[in-house]
Amino acid sequence: MTTAQQAENKGQQTRTVAELVDYIQALTTEIQELYCLDEIPWVVGYSGGKDSTATLQLIWNAIAALPVEKRKKTIHVITTDTLVENPVVSVWVRKSLERMKVAAQEQKMPIEPHLLHPEIKETFWVSLIGKGYPTPRGKFRWCTDRLKIHPSNHFIRDVVRVNGEVILVLGTRKAESVKRAISMEKHQAGSLKDRLISDSSSPTSLLYHSASLPNSLIYSPIEDWRTDEVWIYLNQWQNPWEYSNKDLFTMYRGATADNECPLVVDTSTASCGDSRFGCWVCTIVSKDKSMEAMIQNDEEKEWMQPLLDIRNELDNRDDRDKRDFRRIWGEVQLFERHVDGETSIEPIHGPYTKYWREHWLRRLLEAQTKIRCTAPENIRDITLITLEEMSEIRRIWLEEKHEFDDSLPRIYQEVTGEDFQDPRPGADYSLLGRDEWIVLEEICEGDAMHLELMAKLLDTERQYRKKTRRVGIYETLEKCFNTSSRSPEDAIKNARLKRELSEAVSQGDVAKVKQMTLGDVAAINEVDEGENESDEQVTWASMKFKKEDS
Repeated sequence: MTTAQQAENKGQQTRTVAELVDYIQALTTEIQELYCLDEIPWVVGYSGGKDSTATLQLIWNAIAALPVEKRKKTIHVITTDTLVENPVVSVWVRKSLERMKVAAQEQKMPIEPHLLHPEIKETFWVSLIGKGYPTPRGKFRWCTDRLKIHPSNHFIRDVVRVNGEVILVLGTRKAESVKRAISMEKHQAGSLKDRLISDSSSPTSLLYHSASLPNSLIYSPIEDWRTDEVWIYLNQWQNPWEYSNKDLFTMYRGATADNECPLVVDTSTASCGDSRFGCWVCTIVSKDKSMEAMIQNDEEKEWMQPLLDIRNELDNRDDRDKRDFRRIWGEVQLFERHVDGETSIEPIHGPYTKYWREHWLRRLLEAQTKIRCTAPENIRDITLITLEEMSEIRRIWLEEKHEFDDSLPRIYQEVTGEDFQDPRPGADYSLLGRDEWIVLEEICEGDAMHLELMAKLLDTERQYRKKTRRVGIYETLEKCFNTSSRSPEDAIKNARLKRELSEAVSQGDVAKVKQMTLGDVAAINEVDEGENESDEQVTWASMKFKKEDS
């Protein structure tokens, strides 16, 4: 038994299989009564994993046992495809939803499946390749909100806007982690152990409030289930939308590093529930163990190796050499770096540079092209990056980063052998292009900051040329100079001077403030007036009202 499973079983009351059967019968009654209690619509979160599958199966079977005339309330089933999901799981979920939709119509079930996606401007590749965001880390976990939370919350808020309230049915279990257990206990509206029965005085004791979604109550029917109980239910109760739970079991088994998932014969038998699926590009974890296990355990999954290679290449804990020395808005921001007992003031590196953004795009297209040739037939239509994402990346490079060499179509053609068909109207029209960029590179003679400044100035003028009122052009041009007119060394030095000046002001060190603000001016005055050998003391007044030479 694994450590996780030992922790899970510790403190939990062990249920026999017979007791589990009785418990499921009582849970079915509870679901039916809660469903018929009011007109509040339900939203079931479905990821295709074991817990969400067991939860949806419980809901489906319970509602299917009701008379057709009582199945009035809509049950929305939502799945968020982040567009970087493990391809095997992504195909599984998509086909499951298709089958679910057909089965719901055939069985006259009030179930409506929905496949959600993040907004194009917030997808993983638009953020990383387009804007240059560094790969997600524990302290900069920008992916979860954009890829998962925002799409589902947007859907749920729409339901609340129409109906006033919503009940979210989730497959979260207290046994999954201590953090989840604490979170569930914190937001409870009542005792989750008090099941809805005929003499229950408060049906809402089953629910707990959502911390982030107003007018949303969460119902977790399998909150106290163990992993082995989930697998018993999935393997012993038939899937109501006629999708194979045995295949789901096999998929989890293939994603277990030691490929060991014994047959569950009783509640004390260990299961393979520690396998986890998620985004194949995830760098929050140190290794993608599930994908590594899939490749290792199944020769038919070897086509996934290019994905694992890209993921491991992205997982570089020290990638400062690939990133700009400025933050994404163009400002140098400093922090105290502590290494081996020594403290230094270093810049916080920002987005990936132009070279590396183009590199990641090329690597991704190469992997996509290779997989489409080597993967099984049902995977060969795989899309690692959509046409709409590439169009948005191209727009960001051209309009926000002023990289008018327009390298994306060229990279796409070199890797795929096909012309890039941009769906954005007018995308191929531009006054500046590759030829002008090459000329500018020759003029700047390898000075990257000079090239960046000239490109920004030229492209800013181009963007304003057709506007009837060019309001704001001077401020925009000034911003170009503020962010790109200094070399990296001078920009960092200037940021350190500003930091020291700010610290001196906050500490009330007047002498240091005068030295830092007047030092350069005083030095210039000394040089200019050195020939006069003037002994006149330099003051604020003497500098402001400098005497003219006679």
